[in-house]
Amino acid sequence: MPEDTNSTSVVALPNPVPEPEQPSGERVLVVDDETYIIDLLHSWLTFVGFDVRTATTGTEALVVAAEFRPQLLVLDVMLPDIDGFELCRQIRQGGERAGVVFLTARSGREDTIAGLTVGGDDYISKPFSLDEVVARMRAVLRRTAPPVEVPDPAENGLFRFVDLELDEVRHEVRRANNPIELSPTEFAVLRYLMRNAGRVVSKRQIVSHVWEYDFAGDPRIVEGYISTLRKKVDRIQPPLIQTLRGVGYSLRLDGRANPEGHR
Repeated sequence: MPEDTNSTSVVALPNPVPEPEQPSGERVLVVDDETYIIDLLHSWLTFVGFDVRTATTGTEALVVAAEFRPQLLVLDVMLPDIDGFELCRQIRQGGERAGVVFLTARSGREDTIAGLTVGGDDYISKPFSLDEVVARMRAVLRRTAPPVEVPDPAENGLFRFVDLELDEVRHEVRRANNPIELSPTEFAVLRYLMRNAGRVVSKRQIVSHVWEYDFAGDPRIVEGYISTLRKKVDRIQPPLIQTLRGVGYSLRLDGRANPEGHR
């Protein structure tokens, strides 16, 4: 169903307008049932160098995605047939590893976590700026791109903590030898925690190392990723992802942190 938005409240145009960029070849599928949003994002993303296709329903998006094989999808949550969360879930079930950025007027914590749980990589609330959308998209594309650096041969790109193992090269995570399916951003957050196992890292540090740009959005998005990681990683006991309230998060075994805290 359409969201109650208008052109002046939904989008902030860049000022000044930059020069057009050379095409990057990165394929992006934008899915939204509002003509204004579709037209504006298609024009702007093409202007800054992306190869863009669009769809106005979830059903159409599935058809376009199968043919176009986008590297990133920008999905409105409220669509006329199936919502963006369900669309993302179906795309992920098909084995697609493209980045997913949700774009919506709904910004509650429950909606944010729902989007991340089904495999989303970022969440942008309306009103939004075109510059912010492009920055978020490029950050997600960096996280979903194949690694360009060869890991240290001595490490083989492997991180281990207790019975948790993360393989950077194969992009695989296992706990007690059980595979864990993670979205690219979930993988990046967990990798940062594993690189700093035993240390406490703040939300600001996680944003700086995972999002890799000047994040101006709601810091609760970090809480959302921690919440979804707990559901996947700590379904096997003992819990490893701990919270120190007011300080940050840590991968550790001791009980000094609060494993139930989600802030």
